[in-house]
Amino acid sequence: QVQLVESGGGLVQAGGSLRLSCVVSGDIDNLNAMSWHRQLPGNERELVTSIFVRDDTTHYADSVKGRFTVSRDHVNNTLYLQMNDLKPEDTNVYYCGAIDKFLVPYWGQGTQVTVSS
Repeated sequence: QVQLVESGGGLVQAGGSLRLSCVVSGDIDNLNAMSWHRQLPGNERELVTSIFVRDDTTHYADSVKGRFTVSRDHVNNTLYLQMNDLKPEDTNVYYCGAIDKFLVPYWGQGTQVTVSS
């Protein structure tokens, strides 16, 4: 089992920055990748960015490339999402996710990001 706890959301003006954190605990050694997602209409979630645990290879959605940066603190078992040049369309609930080597997904509770124009 893996537990994910996000923090760092809030209200920011367009053009501003926020940093989200996700503290990971539990069976961390079996994780394959970690990621940030945001809610789409309906029940689906959009993959914002992912990072592979083995080699820190990253992937970004086109909508956030050049503005968002994902990183990991290996010592403190924390995943970060640095969000710069925020736009009103970035307003959403952001979820930390992880998947282990058995392909079991884990989710945090979500943190609200609101960008005002």
